[in-house]
Amino acid sequence: MPEPGTTALVILLPAAEPALAAARRVDPALVRPGLPAHVTALYPFLPDALLTSSVLAAVRSVASAVSPTEVRLAEFLAAPGFAALPAPSLQPVTDAVCARWPEVAPYGGRFGPRPPAHVTVAMGGDEETLSRVGDEVRPLLPLTGLATALQLVALTDRGWESRLDAPFAA
Repeated sequence: MPEPGTTALVILLPAAEPALAAARRVDPALVRPGLPAHVTALYPFLPDALLTSSVLAAVRSVASAVSPTEVRLAEFLAAPGFAALPAPSLQPVTDAVCARWPEVAPYGGRFGPRPPAHVTVAMGGDEETLSRVGDEVRPLLPLTGLATALQLVALTDRGWESRLDAPFAA
């Protein structure tokens, strides 16, 4: 689990909330509390203490070069301990964020330098539980929505808090 001071750059995707709600109905512990449905652009990002005005300006700059993006979530994927909805239309955004901060390995390098853009639906759970999540989520697909901003969030003692909302503007 992340510690207070950990930050992330995420793209909120309210259209994916029904999938997270479905996973919560199967087992509330599968869905991490504190953040709404989102695609992670870069996690962990820089420590909260290093979020200077120049870092915030760089986040705004990356976001301003992106157009609002239509996102279609049409596929449910499950792997041991994990279920997700791929979000390929947001891959260029996650790639741009990672290219801007090449010194920050996405997910600490666990999934390589270019993890696929996705909405995490469930973390943990055995094969049977994730199969039940899939049974609940698949009938909801496709889900579509508009991604409009890059959000910088930080984990505090009170949970995840927004530090910056940088609208897509291109």
